[in-house]
Amino acid sequence: MKEQKTRIETDSLGEVHVPASKYYGAQTQRSLENFRIGEEKMPMRMIYALAMIKKAAAEVNWELGLLAKEKKTIIADVCKEIIEGKLDDHFDLVVWQTGSGTQTNMNVNEVISNRAIEKLGGVMGSKAPIHPNDDVNKSQSSNDVFPTAMHIAAKLSIEKDLLPNLHILWEGFKRKSEEFHSVIKVGRTHLMDATPMTLGQEFSGYAAQIEYGIQAIKRVMQPLSEIALGGTAVGTGLNTHPVYAKRVAEVLSEITGSCFISARNKFEALASNDSVVEVSGALKRVACAFMKIANDIRWLASGPRCGLGEITIPDNEPGSSIMPGKVNPTQSEAMTMVAVQVLGNDAAIGIAGSQGNFELNVFKPLMIYNLLQSIQLLADVAKNFHDKCLVGIEPNHARIKELLDHSLMLATALNPVVGYDRASEVVKKAYKENKSLKVAAVELGFLTEKEFEAAIDYKKMVNPSS
Repeated sequence: MKEQKTRIETDSLGEVHVPASKYYGAQTQRSLENFRIGEEKMPMRMIYALAMIKKAAAEVNWELGLLAKEKKTIIADVCKEIIEGKLDDHFDLVVWQTGSGTQTNMNVNEVISNRAIEKLGGVMGSKAPIHPNDDVNKSQSSNDVFPTAMHIAAKLSIEKDLLPNLHILWEGFKRKSEEFHSVIKVGRTHLMDATPMTLGQEFSGYAAQIEYGIQAIKRVMQPLSEIALGGTAVGTGLNTHPVYAKRVAEVLSEITGSCFISARNKFEALASNDSVVEVSGALKRVACAFMKIANDIRWLASGPRCGLGEITIPDNEPGSSIMPGKVNPTQSEAMTMVAVQVLGNDAAIGIAGSQGNFELNVFKPLMIYNLLQSIQLLADVAKNFHDKCLVGIEPNHARIKELLDHSLMLATALNPVVGYDRASEVVKKAYKENKSLKVAAVELGFLTEKEFEAAIDYKKMVNPSS
C-alpha cells in the first residue's frame, strides 16, 4: 500500500502530520485521531452554515476596520466554495467530539485558511497570510459560532425542505377529503365498530393533523432566528466591536435569505439550547401525526381479501420473496419508521438540552445531528408518502358497503326512537343470532320495517345537523 504524503502543521500542542491532499490542519487531524467513534459525520448543512458565518464575520470585521480588505475578499471567496459544496471532502469529523463543536469550528477555520493561502500562492500550513484563528475566527469563539450555525442550519432546512413538503402532504389529504366526501363507511373507536362517517371526514382529520403540525413548527421558528454570535466565549462579547453582534446578524440575514437577529441574552444563547428542544418538540408532534396516519392507512388497506380492505393503495413493488403476488404497505412502513426515529431523536435532544453546566451546554453536536436528521427524514417521507401512496389511494366501494351494512353500531340511531336499552336488546339479538338489525328489531316488536328504515338513514347519521 502506497504511503500517504503528509505535511507538518502546528498548533499549541506541537507538530502534527496532516495529509498533504487535505486543506484542514493540526486541530482537525488531532480530532480525527482522538475521536474514532462511530460513523456519523458532522452534517454538511452545519459546515455550510459555519461557512456563512465566517463570510459574514469577515465582511463585518472589514467594515469595522478590523480586517484588511484583501483578507476579507479571499475568506469570502473560499466560503463561497464551501457553501457551493466544492470542498466537501475536507470535512471528515464525526459528531462524537467536543461538546462545544470546537473541532468542527476549527476544521472550517483551517480549511478556509489553507485554501485561501493556496489560492494566494502561499505555503499551506504556514498560517500566512490568512491565519485560521486571528483572521478567519476573528471576533468569534466556538461557543457562539457553533450554536449560531445550529440555528442557521435548522432554520434553513425547515424553511427550504420541511415546510414545503408538509404543505404538499397537507394539500394531498385535503384533495382526498374532498374526493371522498360522499363515501359513507363504518367508523371505528377502540378498534371496534362505531357509528358511520364518510371516508372524506376521516381524511379531513389527517389533513388537519398535518395542518396543525405545520402551525406548531411555525410557532417555534422565532427562537431559531435569535443567534448567539457576538457572545464569544461566555456571553460577554469579549474581543468584539460594540456593534459587531447586531451588524453580523444583519449580514447573515442577507447571505442566507432568512431573518436572523442578535440574541437578546447571549448568556442564555450559549448556556442552553432550549430553542432546539422546542423545535424538536414540534417535530415530535408531526412524527406522532405521521405514525397515526400511516398506521390508519395500512389498516384501511389491509387484505386484500382477509383484512379491512376499505381502500386500495398503489402497488409499488413486490412484497415477498416467497409469496407470489403479495404487495405490502411499504410507504406506511417507511413513514412509521421515520416517526419512531424522530421520537427517539427528540428524547435524546431533550436529555441533552437539560445538561448545560454554567456558561455552556456541551451536547451541541449531538443535538444538531439529531435535529437535522429529524428535519430531513420528516421532509423526505412527507413528499415520498404523498407521491408514492397518497395520490393513488382509492376507495373499495363494495367492501365499504359490505362492512357498513353489517355494522351493529347503526343501532345508535335507534336510541331516540326506542331508547338505549331497547336498542341494546336489538344489537344483542342480531349479534347472537347472526341476523340483521332490521330483522332483530322487527322480531322484538320494537319497530316496523318502515320505521326502522326511516331511523337508519346513513346520510343523516354522517351529517346529523343537515
